Amino acid sequence: MTVIKQITDAIEAVDGVKLLDVDPGKATNRTVVTFVGEPAAVIEAAFQAIKTACEVIDMSKHSGEHPRMGATDVCPLIPIANISMAETAEWARKLGERAGRELDLPVYLYEAAASRPERKNLAVIRAGEYEGLPEKLHHPDWKPDYGPARFNAKSGATVIGARDFLIAYNVNLNTTSVRRANSVAFDVREKGRVLHDPATGKPMKDANGEALRQPGTLKGVKAIGWYIEEYGIAQISMNITDINATPLYLAFEECLKSANNRGMRVTGSELVGLVPLNVMLEAGRYFLRKQQRSVGVSESELIKIAVKSMGLDEIAPFDPQRRIIEYNMVADDPKQQKLLVAMNLRAFADETASESPAPGGGSISAYVGSLGVSLATMVANLSSHKRGWDERWEEFSEAAARGQQIKDALLRAVDEDTDAFNTIMAAFGLPNATPEEKSARRAAIQAATKHAIEVPFRVMQLVSDAFPLIRQMAETGNPNSVSDAGVGALCARAAVHGAFLNVKINALGLDDKAYAEKVLSEGEKMIRDADEAEKAILIVVHEKMK
Repeated sequence: MTVIKQITDAIEAVDGVKLLDVDPGKATNRTVVTFVGEPAAVIEAAFQAIKTACEVIDMSKHSGEHPRMGATDVCPLIPIANISMAETAEWARKLGERAGRELDLPVYLYEAAASRPERKNLAVIRAGEYEGLPEKLHHPDWKPDYGPARFNAKSGATVIGARDFLIAYNVNLNTTSVRRANSVAFDVREKGRVLHDPATGKPMKDANGEALRQPGTLKGVKAIGWYIEEYGIAQISMNITDINATPLYLAFEECLKSANNRGMRVTGSELVGLVPLNVMLEAGRYFLRKQQRSVGVSESELIKIAVKSMGLDEIAPFDPQRRIIEYNMVADDPKQQKLLVAMNLRAFADETASESPAPGGGSISAYVGSLGVSLATMVANLSSHKRGWDERWEEFSEAAARGQQIKDALLRAVDEDTDAFNTIMAAFGLPNATPEEKSARRAAIQAATKHAIEVPFRVMQLVSDAFPLIRQMAETGNPNSVSDAGVGALCARAAVHGAFLNVKINALGLDDKAYAEKVLSEGEKMIRDADEAEKAILIVVHEKMK
């Protein structure tokens, strides 16, 4: 851990970079480090990490279960937002050139940054590992992309590239046999297994002399079996390189199926490094559907179902705030802790009642709207699980999922409305002495005012989209909860009217009169529709309560 900390300290010393995760493994003797930031800062931090690894790790004395070829085995750059894969690949080349030149290190490029097609695959570049480098570097076909074609005994070689998210995922088996773990790995990995002649036992080949293979069941998956002494079990170790072709839950299910067929049992699994939020939400929905239960539950509940279903907490606790990339990126952000939606009910009410002008009617309208659609979502979930209505679970599950989406968007608007108000106040506080300053100040005020109209207008649209769901629950949902649907309609109408008041008052200060007239006209129509929708829903509610 002292060695690892020297490397992570070098990363954290770079301004503009946030260290998200450090995942060491004893048996693999390999640590996965994840950090995020703007491209230039990330490249600097990556270089410092590679440099420090060269200084503190001696590959001539290294051993571990995982394939590797250098002190920094592989450094993938992953585009998160506002950057293309092509741009990311160019940054990878810049990093590779610098590492090769300044560190006297053989560097190979892979995936989107690869210099030739045959080097795209990491496994192909890594073949022979560290021990095979002396011979490999003498071969003209394996001249490094950067750095010397000379064996660096202390640091080995490094692979740098650009790629999409890769999920490093291990599935635990109730066996200690690597051979049996490999049998499962060969069943599921994309390249499958080499076919052997039943008579001779020798590998079968095609007309070109290439080995004949039986493909595995999972696209975009690489897998091997290994024994982890630290845990006392064998695992199937997978890299899921295409999470669209093979969702995490499918990788788990296919390993489960293969293990069962071979007389073994999957006892759990583990993620190495971080995972995108949507991967966990997808898994939660999948396992709820298998149980014929509503998928219209909160994010936290979906994640809990995913963790328990795949046994992600068997070996170590699974902390979503640290293991899910989107949560981790904001985990220690003071701004997140000050969000209105992070407050408890009393604190939110106290903040609203204080002398501060925000949160005001716009935020309250968004929150009241979220409560209205939450009630309809509750009715949908109760209806999905109602005894005797088993055949209707999908109908109500879909309704609940729609409700959750609207609810989450409205909750985001609670803080967005307050932020919009604060932006207007900041614009009014800009310098106003020179003609240029006056012009810039007025432009900033107008832009902020337009945004302050857009947020409550979007609240009106979101709540309007909730009325059909509320009516559906009043008409066809659990009759014991029909009053809840009625309260939801009352909240929804209040939210539309409240948000429109914010639209109107901000429209008064807008120079763009055509835009103001357009939103006011559309807003008036949403007001009329909301009044009619509430009235129709309450008629249904009162009829059912007779």
